[in-house]
Amino acid sequence: MKTIKFLMTAVLALLAIGCSEEETSNSTQKYAPVTVHVNDFSMSVVEFSTRAEQNVADYTDVGAITLAFYNGTTEVFKHTQLRSDNTTYTTFGNFSCDLPIGNYTMVVIGRGHFDGDVFTLSGPTSAGYTSERARETFNVSQPVTVTNTAPLALDVTLSRIVSFVQINSTDGRSAGATKIRTTYAKGSKSFNPSTGLASDDTGFSVINNPSTAVGATISVGSFLFLASDEETMNITLEALDASDNVLFTKVVENVPLKRNRKTTLTGAMFTAPTSTAAFKVETTWLDGNTVSF
Repeated sequence: MKTIKFLMTAVLALLAIGCSEEETSNSTQKYAPVTVHVNDFSMSVVEFSTRAEQNVADYTDVGAITLAFYNGTTEVFKHTQLRSDNTTYTTFGNFSCDLPIGNYTMVVIGRGHFDGDVFTLSGPTSAGYTSERARETFNVSQPVTVTNTAPLALDVTLSRIVSFVQINSTDGRSAGATKIRTTYAKGSKSFNPSTGLASDDTGFSVINNPSTAVGATISVGSFLFLASDEETMNITLEALDASDNVLFTKVVENVPLKRNRKTTLTGAMFTAPTSTAAFKVETTWLDGNTVSF
């Protein structure tokens, strides 16, 4: 399988958005300009439509970028740019700040962003989505030391830290089934930026509204953070009507998931299974494998 890297070459040139009141009021404090250069996304993207290296400004699946520096657990600088809101940036991917001499943890998060999303980076070890669904998320966390006032240039690489589950039906959507609820027995919508792993492992549910016509097959998907690089869990699929009444339920057991890997579940969603019917699992982001159960 061919591995493709999307090059994120935007220089996050730090041009002064400001520091805390306490820091700026100390006239003896020395500051250094810091430049952060994001090299590329480390990813395998067989299912993605794009097939070439891209600048971050052109990779539209990244709709938001957050850069933060922490001194211990104290936030020294944080700013989020939204691609859709040009008041948050001059050039998408360019940030600015002056950092006092000291030791820091730098966190950079690139993510998909849609209306209604609520994402919070609350510390060097705590981040996540409090809205219904997680998005494609890239992350890096690393120590940074400012030893003098000379400009500091940093090269960083963001890696995809989510797993993706796609659900394809082999039968047509029944007239009353307007929603698909996916319930993960494990995983989370929150993660620890220092590890890229889930902050908890209690699972969650996501509802998708298929856009295909009645009688047509459906394809829906969602992202999640795993508590380890590889994790096996049960996934419950439910077809709901407009009032959220459950019409059909399928439990797919022992689904193997992996960070930076897409797992596809394919099977009958709206009809009773036959003796030969089963969901199949196929992974395609990294080395592929097929598991039937």
